[in-house]
Amino acid sequence: MGKTYETVIGLEVHVELATKTKIFCSCSTEFGGAPNTHTCPVCTGMPGALPVLNKQVVEYAMAVGLATNCDITRNGKFDRKNYFYPDNPQNYQISQLYKPICTNGYVEIKGDDGEKKQIRIHEIHMEEDAGKLIHDDFYDCSLVDLNRSGVPLIEIVSEPDMRSADEVVAYLEKLRLIIQYLGASDCKLNEGSMRADVNLSVREAGTEEFGTRTEMKNLNSFKAIARAIENERERQIDLIESGEKVIQETRRWDDVKEYSYAMRSKEDAQDYRYFPDPDLVPVIISEEWMEEVKSRQPEFRDEKMSRYMEEFELPEYDADIITLYKPLADLFEETVALGNRPKEVSNWILGETMRLCKETGIDPDKIRFSADNLSKLIHLVEENVINRGSAKEVFEEMFQTNMDPEVYVEEHGMKQDNDEDALREVVKKVIEENPKAVEDVRSGKGKAIGALVGQTMKATQGKANPAVVNKLLKELL
Repeated sequence: MGKTYETVIGLEVHVELATKTKIFCSCSTEFGGAPNTHTCPVCTGMPGALPVLNKQVVEYAMAVGLATNCDITRNGKFDRKNYFYPDNPQNYQISQLYKPICTNGYVEIKGDDGEKKQIRIHEIHMEEDAGKLIHDDFYDCSLVDLNRSGVPLIEIVSEPDMRSADEVVAYLEKLRLIIQYLGASDCKLNEGSMRADVNLSVREAGTEEFGTRTEMKNLNSFKAIARAIENERERQIDLIESGEKVIQETRRWDDVKEYSYAMRSKEDAQDYRYFPDPDLVPVIISEEWMEEVKSRQPEFRDEKMSRYMEEFELPEYDADIITLYKPLADLFEETVALGNRPKEVSNWILGETMRLCKETGIDPDKIRFSADNLSKLIHLVEENVINRGSAKEVFEEMFQTNMDPEVYVEEHGMKQDNDEDALREVVKKVIEENPKAVEDVRSGKGKAIGALVGQTMKATQGKANPAVVNKLLKELL
C-alpha cells in the first residue's frame, strides 16, 4: 500500500501599508506615477542621506499585531539586510531581524476538519520595499523604477501550521479582512499590496520531523496560491517516491503554464550579514502609546457578523456577505441608521448591488453610491412613489453615478400612478381587449391575472401601482 503524505505549510506575507508617504522619507507612496518621480536622495540611496522613521508605519504595525494577538516589542530596532540587486539602491534593505515589532501571535480559522484552528504567527516586522526592474525586450535591457523603493511594508511570518491550500486561503482571507478593517492596507493581491510567499514541505503522515522545504514566489491571487500548493506538493512527493532529494530553494510560479521553476538556492540569515542600522534610533513603545493605538481598534468582521445576526436579525448568509467588505458593512450600517429596515437594506446590497458589481467588474469595496441615496430609493418604493420595476432602473443609474434618486424620478416622470379612478378606466379597457385571459381568471386559473396586470402596466408605461391594478382587476372581475 502506498505511503500517505502530509503537507506542511508556513507563509511569509508582505503587506504594503496605506501611509501617504514612505517609511524613511516624505516621498509619496501613491501607486502609478511616471518612473522615478516619487523619489528623493533617501529612497534612491544617495551617500550621506539619512532615514527618518514614519510614525504612522509603527502605529499600523502595532495595530495589526494587537489584532492578531501578538506581543508588542517595547524596545525594538532596525537592522540592515545586505544584498546587491539592481533595484535595491543602497545595496541593503532596512528591516528587522533581531527585535521585530510583534511576536508570538495567532489568528483563528476554520480548519480542514471544520473545527476552529489557531495558526500561530511567529513575528511581524517592519521593512522598506525595493524598487522595480522593468525588462525591455525591444532594447534588450532592464530599466529601474525607484518609485516603490522605500514604500513601507510589514512582513507577517507564520509558523508551519497549515496543512492544505484551503487552510492557507482561509488564513490569508482572515489576515486580509483584519488589515482592511484597520485601514492599514487595501490588501490587493493583484496590485501587489499583499504578497504571499509559500514555504512548503511534505513528510510521511505520522512523522514529527519536517521535510526539506521550498519557497514559492510570484503568487498574486488566492487561486494561483491554491494551484501552486497542489503542484509543489505533487512535485515533492514524486521526487521522494523516486528516491531523489528535495532541494531547499526558492521557486517561481508561472500561473499561465501552471508550473514552477527554480530561481536560486534558499539563503539563510547569515548570508545577508545583518547588523543594527547605525542611522536609526531604537523604536521605544510606551504603555500610553500602545493603549492609544488599542483604543482606536475597530469592530472586526467576526464581532460585526455576530452583532448583525443578533441586533438586526439578519440571516447568517446576509451577514457573511456584507461583512466580507468593510465599505459594504459601512454602507449597510449607515443606511439602517437613516431609518430603514435592516433586511430591506440587505436585500438591495445582496441583490442589485452584487449583481451590478459582477456585471461591471467593479469591486464591492469601490462602489460609488451613498447611504443617503440608497435610503431615498428604499423610501420611494415603500411610499409607493415608484414600483419595484422602476426602482431597479433608478438603482442602475445611482450605482453608476450616485445620482439622487428623487431628482432622477422627478426628471424622468417615473412616479407611479396611484389614482384609482383613472386606473379603473385603463383596467376596464384591458378587460375588454383580453377576453381569453378574463375567461381563464374566471375559470379559476389564478396565474392568468398576471397577464392582465402586465397589459395594464404596458398601457400605463410601467407607471401604474401594481397593488392598485391587482385590487381593481379582482374587483371588476
